[in-house]
Amino acid sequence: MLCCTATQASLTVSPSSSQFFSWKSVSLSCEEDDSSAGWTLRRNTTRENRTQCDDWGRSAGSSCDISYIFPGDSGVYWCESREGATSNTINITVTGGPVILQSPVLPVMEGHDVTLHCKTKTPPSNLPAGFYKDGFFIRTEPTGHMTIHHVNKSDEGLYKCNIRGRGESPSSWISVTGEEVTFDFRTYFIQRLT
Repeated sequence: MLCCTATQASLTVSPSSSQFFSWKSVSLSCEEDDSSAGWTLRRNTTRENRTQCDDWGRSAGSSCDISYIFPGDSGVYWCESREGATSNTINITVTGGPVILQSPVLPVMEGHDVTLHCKTKTPPSNLPAGFYKDGFFIRTEPTGHMTIHHVNKSDEGLYKCNIRGRGESPSSWISVTGEEVTFDFRTYFIQRLT
């Protein structure tokens, strides 16, 4: 029996970061290939499970705006269709502290470069910062950002940063995914038939 292909949505966050300072505004959006699927933004936090945007933000179609984000908004966010299909998940951490680590929200493709930014709440924002992976010190960067070239699976892990005299960021998980391979069935069968 042949069946239809499932509709999909991809959750994005703007500004693109997994960590935020309190009182900042954040926008989440379900980028969808079929608007009729009726995608809804949901989240799990320490206080609530599977709540919809209307409970914690301002809904606008398949997007959700949070005017002022707080530590209680830390959690896992995703899009869900009426049929129960789900998008990728995004982990968001909100801190009342003085330092955050800006890192990719979505998995990084193997072979690509990734840059981590250590930011302070008050200027200047390009202070020297120490970077850590899985609790181990990597190195200090004089301008507060570190680039990992040609990432591979061994670069996956929990990253954080520290700015002397300012403080330490929360930790964020960075995922690395394999090369995306697409297969064109139509071309394959045409080649087989000729």
